[in-house]
Amino acid sequence: MYSLAWKWIMKVFIPLYCISFLVLTACVGGSGFRPTVAPDSSRYTRTVLAEGLDEPMEMVILPGNDVLFVERKGGVRLYKDATKELRTVANFEVFSGIEDGLLGVVADPDYERNHWLYFYYAVAGDSAVNRLSRFEFRNDSLSRPSETVILEIPTQRIYCCHSAGYLKFDKQGNLYLSTGDNTNAEETEGYTPVDERAGRGLADDQATAANTNDLRGKILRIKPLPQGGYAIPEGNLFAKGTPKTRPEIYAMGIRNPYRFSIDAETGYLYFGEVGPDTQVEAPDGEKMSYDEINQVREPGFFGWPYFLGNNDVFPKYNYETKAEEPGKDPANPINESPNNTGLRELPPAQPAMIWYGKTNSKYFPLVGNGGASAMAGPVFYSKHFKNAPYKLSDYYDGKLFIYEWIRGWIMAVSFDEQGNFAGMEPFLDHWKFDAPVDMQFAPDGAIYLLEYGTNWFAKNTNARLIRIEYAEGNRNPIPAITMDSQYGAAPFTVQLSSAGTIDHDGSDQLDYHWEIDGEAYTGPTVSHTFSANGNHKVVLTVTDGHGGSGETQRMVYVGNTPPEVRISTKGNRSFYWDDSALDYRVFITDKEEQVDPERISVSFGYIPHGKDAAIVLTNGQDAASFQYLKGQTLISSLDCKSCHSVDQESVGPTYTAIAKRYARQDGATEFLAGKIIQGGSGNWGERAMSPHPELAREDAVEVVNYIRSLSSKGEKLPLQGELPLTAHQGQEGVYLLTASYRDGGANGIDALVARDYVSLRYPLLQAEDFDAGNVAIATVTTAFMAYVYGIVHDTYIRFNAIDLSGVARMGFRVQPNGSGGNIVVRQGSKDGPVVCTVTVPAGQYSGAEDGWQELSASVKGELDNKDLYLTFENPSATTHLFHLDWLKFYRKP
Repeated sequence: MYSLAWKWIMKVFIPLYCISFLVLTACVGGSGFRPTVAPDSSRYTRTVLAEGLDEPMEMVILPGNDVLFVERKGGVRLYKDATKELRTVANFEVFSGIEDGLLGVVADPDYERNHWLYFYYAVAGDSAVNRLSRFEFRNDSLSRPSETVILEIPTQRIYCCHSAGYLKFDKQGNLYLSTGDNTNAEETEGYTPVDERAGRGLADDQATAANTNDLRGKILRIKPLPQGGYAIPEGNLFAKGTPKTRPEIYAMGIRNPYRFSIDAETGYLYFGEVGPDTQVEAPDGEKMSYDEINQVREPGFFGWPYFLGNNDVFPKYNYETKAEEPGKDPANPINESPNNTGLRELPPAQPAMIWYGKTNSKYFPLVGNGGASAMAGPVFYSKHFKNAPYKLSDYYDGKLFIYEWIRGWIMAVSFDEQGNFAGMEPFLDHWKFDAPVDMQFAPDGAIYLLEYGTNWFAKNTNARLIRIEYAEGNRNPIPAITMDSQYGAAPFTVQLSSAGTIDHDGSDQLDYHWEIDGEAYTGPTVSHTFSANGNHKVVLTVTDGHGGSGETQRMVYVGNTPPEVRISTKGNRSFYWDDSALDYRVFITDKEEQVDPERISVSFGYIPHGKDAAIVLTNGQDAASFQYLKGQTLISSLDCKSCHSVDQESVGPTYTAIAKRYARQDGATEFLAGKIIQGGSGNWGERAMSPHPELAREDAVEVVNYIRSLSSKGEKLPLQGELPLTAHQGQEGVYLLTASYRDGGANGIDALVARDYVSLRYPLLQAEDFDAGNVAIATVTTAFMAYVYGIVHDTYIRFNAIDLSGVARMGFRVQPNGSGGNIVVRQGSKDGPVVCTVTVPAGQYSGAEDGWQELSASVKGELDNKDLYLTFENPSATTHLFHLDWLKFYRKP
């Protein structure tokens, strides 16, 4: 009996156990079950390592977490992790017109032994050639004599656009290089560049991207040789020796493959295709202005300039007759252009994996709308980062990261078991990125990101190198630095604080370590004196005692003291009264220069909705231009900033240039509003502007009104005068007087702006609008009123910066509902000097709308501009005292 039972167990249970164990092991994958929920955003920390970069392009993460990156105009920069400093280690002489320049850099797979770096750049001089070369990089120095030329690609430098130039190695040691189509992209008349007219070869993508005998508009795959040059790996699109082809081609039919990656497990290549702006409609009615993310499982033709998106077909546009002709067949595309030097019959076109246009996508709704520049980033595998301290959650195992230059997002893309697209989701969407241009994983699991910044072809203050760390278990602190002043003349003493530092684990004991000008400090606050002019970096590292660490930095600028602007008035600085005026005088001083009257701005206006005054002041806007605030706010929320700025050149015209052109044109507002909504080209060259069909017409008009307001500076007020207060209607608005001065910069420090203002509101404050307090607010919807209720002894409310000069007495609308007591008005603090007291009698009213009355008392003392505290007192009361609706200020006769 025993033996039979044991045999049954051995025969049935043990196999089941083994199967269960194998299934469990497969699910665990050696690192636990894959999470089904994305990690909380608090588990990521972002550190800015360097900023103010000049068009960063591509980076290499070197041993020790040093980061080398290239800038388009030729700079080679090195961030040293050990010293937290950014160095310039080389400058290439490059042709940086159109989109060319120093575009790509990658390290050799055997870098730690041979110290080889590869660069892709447009050679300076008259010869239109882009070059791939190898250099030695040792001891933080790039050896220019070590240059070994690998590959050169002839280009044209007459027309813009598309150079690409990204570089990556696969695990077999093959080097991939993306090249743009290098074709005239600005004279396409709303179609694709297939201009076959005589003399228009540079406007025909059939000569480059769709040409099997040209290296542009491609992703190339080669094997660099130690002595220079390269070999052709097996398995490229065309076998070596095939007539009218280039064996270097891996993928072709690409417009602008700006960023790509190679899946280290599957070998698949993913590339982002920056798309065109066309007027052609796809079968589903959407404009065929798609950007794409493509999956390349094997070499192939990816459609441009004949197809886009899901192999949607472009009509063949005849530039001679201006007529549409039948498009090509995706299964059998034929390149019949007279400018084609390659094969006539092309491989079948491959559809995109993801595609989206300028409007909301019905297929991929998460991508948003507006301008677009799609980028393909790395694929994450947990097993590649074993024991890495900052590796992402296993939730992201096997997912591809894509990102958007213009829209500023990152997405994680999932695949099914066959490797097909299965879905996407936002990644780090609690942060907005400023034109992300490169994304890579470091060996320790951290993410490094280059941000190009706001304006095209410019050095941007928000062009940054950042590091993002993920922490499971104990979370890293998130440091913050505050300072009492950021600008000043040497010697300049700054008080620095770690106020605002966050520790999501809450109970950790934090340690604070500061590095300033080579000196080290500890503690949550420090004081440091800067003795030399220049830009000084302050680095704060916060550790939590459990292995968690976070770092942040800020700059202190020494050499230019901010100017001082002060508005004085003999009147009240808080309130206006009927039939009154505001006298004023503006005082401006600057330690480094004589004040220039041309840089002074004094403005006055009435703002109908008083709470909007805070927006005006936050934006640094003049009061008189408040009427354009809505347009300014709207334009900052759209994608316009990716191509335009107020006065700095970018890829599109400046707003001031647009304002000047259309300053006196009849119908310009409606015309420009239509352009914003519909998009188009032809007014500032052929570069197309993205449409904004979701924008309401009236909002587009607000945007245009703001832009057109920039055509003139408006009338300046004198530095002193008297302004009548006659524009108000009702009690909601405020008068705002602003004065500002921009200095000329000094000692290498940029210009600084200083402002002062006087804001006058109606002399009645609703009690429930207090700035601080420990009382409750009741809302009576039937009476459309709110008030402070349930007042008990020793509670208070506070109003910030209330000027009592010229005030004779104060009135209070109260409801005697309770034990009664005193309202004691004090200045400066809860225990400050008493300026006014009223006594509210005891009473009882059952209705919230009954029994209201006004009590008043005269004010006394030093009646200047201080915080106003209303304290409520009745030490013998055991219940609430009374209710308070508002307080009013009466001026002296």
